[in-house]
Amino acid sequence: MQAEAREAPRSDAGPAIVQRHPLATQTAAALLARVRAGEWPLGHKLPGETALAAQLAVGRSTVREAIRELAGQGVLESRQGAGVFVIALDVPEPWDVVLGRSSIAAVIETRVAIEAEAAALAAGRRTPSDLRAMRRALERRSVSAGDLAVDVDADMTFHRAVVAAAHNDVLVELFDTFVPRIHRAMVAMLRARPLADPAADHEAHRELVDAIAARTPARAAELSRAHLASLLRALS
Repeated sequence: MQAEAREAPRSDAGPAIVQRHPLATQTAAALLARVRAGEWPLGHKLPGETALAAQLAVGRSTVREAIRELAGQGVLESRQGAGVFVIALDVPEPWDVVLGRSSIAAVIETRVAIEAEAAALAAGRRTPSDLRAMRRALERRSVSAGDLAVDVDADMTFHRAVVAAAHNDVLVELFDTFVPRIHRAMVAMLRARPLADPAADHEAHRELVDAIAARTPARAAELSRAHLASLLRALS
């Protein structure tokens, strides 16, 4: 590792240009490489700043800044009085990047995990206001606007109302992250292969609302899973 960067000397040709080598970033990359190589497993405590500084031939302030950088990226965590721990084995990619390269089948499989659980939770936690929101969304999706994008919007609104009724902010956040990718894929799929039986599809959604209203979690989860499984079959 190089020594700490210094300011470039002033020249007669004009104002000085300060060039600082990103030593902390370079140090963070070296630490991340060691995490990726398995030197420090998940949950492992890193050596102290002094030891790391000696190993990497940099100052303690540089190590501290590198740790802050990796903590901001979700790889390390500084725990007051305990030290620095590995909480991820790599820098997580942004969701939009992951979803952008994922197949729609993979996205729907993930929706099953999110929405089936959300439906079960909704059956136990829904309020009268939640039921009204679901039924309004159900009514909206029952009438085609003659525009696939608008119709898919109505469907997404319904499914979000179900997830929201679970009263779990993490599930709602996950669902909202998926919506743009789902929306584009559903419009493309329906243009290529329209639903064989729109009435049956809508009835499946109505049955889901009824199961949530009746507070039957297992039935709600089963119906949600079955609906999304039918989408997967339509893709095959």
